[in-house]
Amino acid sequence: MEERILALIEEKKYGLLRSELSEINPADLSQIFEEIPENEQPVIFRILPKELAAETFVEMDSDTQQRLIEAFSDFELRQVMDELFMDDTVDIIDEMPATVAKRILRQTDANTRKMINQLLDYPDDSAGSIMTTEYIDLKKNMTVDEAFDRIRKIGFDSETIYVCYVTDAGRYLLGFVTIKDLLLSPKDRIIGDIMDENVIYTTTMEDREKVADMIKKYDMLALPVVDKENRLVGIVTVDDAIDVMQAEVTEDIEKMAAILPSEHTYFKTGIFETVRARIPWLLLLMISATFTGAIISGFEEKLTVFPALIAFIPMLMDTGGNSGSQSSVTVIRSISLGDIEFSDLGRVLWKEIRVALLCSSILAVINALKLFLVDYLIFRNFDLGKAVAEIAVVCITLFCTVLVAKIVGCTLPILAKKIGFDPAVMASPFITTIVDAISLCIYFGVAAYILGA
Repeated sequence: MEERILALIEEKKYGLLRSELSEINPADLSQIFEEIPENEQPVIFRILPKELAAETFVEMDSDTQQRLIEAFSDFELRQVMDELFMDDTVDIIDEMPATVAKRILRQTDANTRKMINQLLDYPDDSAGSIMTTEYIDLKKNMTVDEAFDRIRKIGFDSETIYVCYVTDAGRYLLGFVTIKDLLLSPKDRIIGDIMDENVIYTTTMEDREKVADMIKKYDMLALPVVDKENRLVGIVTVDDAIDVMQAEVTEDIEKMAAILPSEHTYFKTGIFETVRARIPWLLLLMISATFTGAIISGFEEKLTVFPALIAFIPMLMDTGGNSGSQSSVTVIRSISLGDIEFSDLGRVLWKEIRVALLCSSILAVINALKLFLVDYLIFRNFDLGKAVAEIAVVCITLFCTVLVAKIVGCTLPILAKKIGFDPAVMASPFITTIVDAISLCIYFGVAAYILGA
């Protein structure tokens, strides 16, 4: 497709190019812009129909948007901004350098600029930061026919027309009606008689992740947002909720991998920014791992008496870490979905203990058979007189390590959530470091008790 576009430009067949581009979805068109040479991007953008150009502009990454803005005249920039919904305009301004953001604001009228600044003042993680102020509002004393007249008047500039919100003269939220309600009602029916007063809404300062969860839970196309006085100030639409969910999942994955969250995609993140995101946790985990080394050093003399035990340290540490990670990841995901609260800690512990007992028993039995059949009978890694005792030490340690690891893995994320930390921080690397130290203490303690080391 890129070659076709460039060929039509070279042949100056702009009418044909405009016709072909008009049949492409804005999301797909934005991807095409990333593939064509940067110097041709403004030319192609100017060929697009006005509405399609605005829809495509919203779908582009911030770097492409910035290049186009810098290539636009003030008139072209004003045209594009006039076609955007308020929340999209705010998102674009928020991602642009200060000089570019100021230029965008200069091309907006006073009322729009005031509204943009108000939205920019909301915290980044709040409902206010992702809401749009362009919605359909109706009055309860309107007839259905009058409601349709208003929808035709302001619907074109509204983010969605499928749900209309009923407010009074002070913009207090009274209820809502859907387009289906209006279509199926007589023209002279009063809105107050058909509106649903049971409105699910949120506030401007609510966490945006909770807002996205509400939209998902109640299968909503849009969620109304009110201020402290219960006045309707905007709506959060389902497409914005999906963006939030994607961003939150990405952030959780990065935290679970011991990486500081980044606002950019992989290839848009520079080398030094990537290093800054990864090095803090690597340093912390490296330093914490020195405690594991200190534990081994403390038992160095005893290990020389039973050198066969050294070979099983990696296996015990890895199994314990993997067991803890399984529990922590499962619990973290359940917390993010709202399935687990702090009050469920007892139930979670009881379940994980039963799971751990079964898993540890199976692992211990299979490990005992492997040690006896392979390590003892075939490779002779154990002394004849000490084989049973040393195999018992390894298997008992394995049993206890898996049990403790699963308890730690399911408990820490819940406790972290309770005290205000992100549960995702208590994921694989952190859990593994803790369990490594615990497994070594258990190992050497069991060895000392059974073998008398």
